Amino acid sequence: MPPGEERDRSGSAWSDVPSVEAVGSPPPVGAPASPGGLGPEGGEAVSTGGMLRQIARVFKENKLAVAGLVVIVLMILFCWLGPVFYHTNQTNAQEALVSSTAENAPPGGQNPLGTDNAGFDILGRLMFGGKNSLLVGLAAAILGTAFGALYGAVSGFFGGWVDAVMMRIVDTLLSIPFLFLLIVLAVIFHPTAYWLIVIIAFVSWLVPGRLIRGETLTLRTREYVQAVRAMGGSRRRIVLRHIIPNAIGTIIVNATFQVADAILLLAALGFLGLGIQPPQTDWGSMLSDGVTYAVSGYWWEIYPAGIAIVLVVVAFNFVGDALRDSLEVRLQQR
Repeated sequence: MPPGEERDRSGSAWSDVPSVEAVGSPPPVGAPASPGGLGPEGGEAVSTGGMLRQIARVFKENKLAVAGLVVIVLMILFCWLGPVFYHTNQTNAQEALVSSTAENAPPGGQNPLGTDNAGFDILGRLMFGGKNSLLVGLAAAILGTAFGALYGAVSGFFGGWVDAVMMRIVDTLLSIPFLFLLIVLAVIFHPTAYWLIVIIAFVSWLVPGRLIRGETLTLRTREYVQAVRAMGGSRRRIVLRHIIPNAIGTIIVNATFQVADAILLLAALGFLGLGIQPPQTDWGSMLSDGVTYAVSGYWWEIYPAGIAIVLVVVAFNFVGDALRDSLEVRLQQR
């Protein structure tokens, strides 16, 4: 028998291979694999927790998103809890003139940010208008995203001529400039807070509708959808219980961007005088009033509202970017 060969009990020769001792013994159970051992090249499997923990971990790695979330929380506290500690009159201009020093008063004394042309305290009015801006922005974004998600899911699931007709409606509305359409609707309907929510939501559902329609085109071919069809599940059940829940990541991310867009749209309407009407106000209306008197040197009437709009819009965009990264499966550590 040639050297290096051995025979088993049946007499067959084994291949000329090195022994296990020559390669190295496997590490003991529970010990980490060494670079030269028999462990897997990827290393040990590490538990990353549940999905929410993975999302939170990726979100916390984005420092700008954390700062944006802090800004949003502080702005909400400022608008809702601020008036509890800082009492001002924001509904009666005559009483405001009596209680304040004068119209267009500069910052200082009992008015830290000065007063506007009607004698309203600007710091208190910033809180008062912030409530309306945030409420209208959040409500319009939620309403528009919810309708757009349902519309897109139905269009993508049914396909065919139904999808073609529904998407042509979206394309037609998207071809009209948003601001022009908003102005027309705001002129037709009295711009109360409730109508502004509906008007802004009417132009906000188009983008999420197209996004969810594209997501549905891939989800409707998945195995679980085919299984529900084979089991006799209704189309309504498939759309509401399987398509939309599995597109929730795209819906949530788009909703954060829609909040920022809705606040900007409300600010644009308010700047044009079509926002919430006096004695109510919003940040866009405050900005419009401030621009009127900015040429006279009353800078304190334009900067607070403008800074508030920029901070909130940028904060929501940062949070939306981080949520998109957190919900992206490729970026979740496994």
